[in-house]
Amino acid sequence: MNKAVFLDRDGVINFEHGDYTYDKADFQINDGVIESLKIIVEKGYLLIVITNQSGIAKEVYDHSAVQGLHDFMTATLLKDNIPLAAVYYCPHHPDLSECLCRKPQSIMVEKAIARFNIDPKASYLIGDRERDIIAGGTAGLTGILIESNSTLMEVVPMIA
Repeated sequence: MNKAVFLDRDGVINFEHGDYTYDKADFQINDGVIESLKIIVEKGYLLIVITNQSGIAKEVYDHSAVQGLHDFMTATLLKDNIPLAAVYYCPHHPDLSECLCRKPQSIMVEKAIARFNIDPKASYLIGDRERDIIAGGTAGLTGILIESNSTLMEVVPMIA
C-alpha cells in the first residue's frame, strides 16, 4: 500500500487572502511549502490536495477557473520536482446545495485512498481548519492542524 500526505489548498499551500483564490495572479505559495513538500516526497509520500471551492456554487468563478489554477499549481510545484498525485475539489456550498463531498465530509479523501491504494494509518492530512482534520480523521488519517499561512516546515518532523 502507498502512504500519502493530503493537503488543504488555501492557507496551507498558498496564501489565504480571506477571499476566493481562483486566478493564478493571486496564487502565492506560502513560505516553506516547497522545501517541506520536497522532504515529504523524499520520505516516499504521495501528495494529494483536497479543497473546498464553494465559489463555484456562489457563481464567483467556474470549474474551468479552478482547473486552470490547479494546472498552474501542479506545474509550479513540478518545476521543483514536487509531483501532485491528484487534486480533488468540492464545488458546493451548504447554503446553496447539499453534497457528500464538502469537508468535513470525507468522500474526497476516501476516493483518493481507493484510487491510489493508500494506507490511511500511514497517512496524514494537513489543514488550517477543523473541518480538514475531521475529514481526514473520519477516513482514518492522522490530522495535523496548522495556522493559516504558516510554514509547513514546523510540521514536517511529525510525518514519519
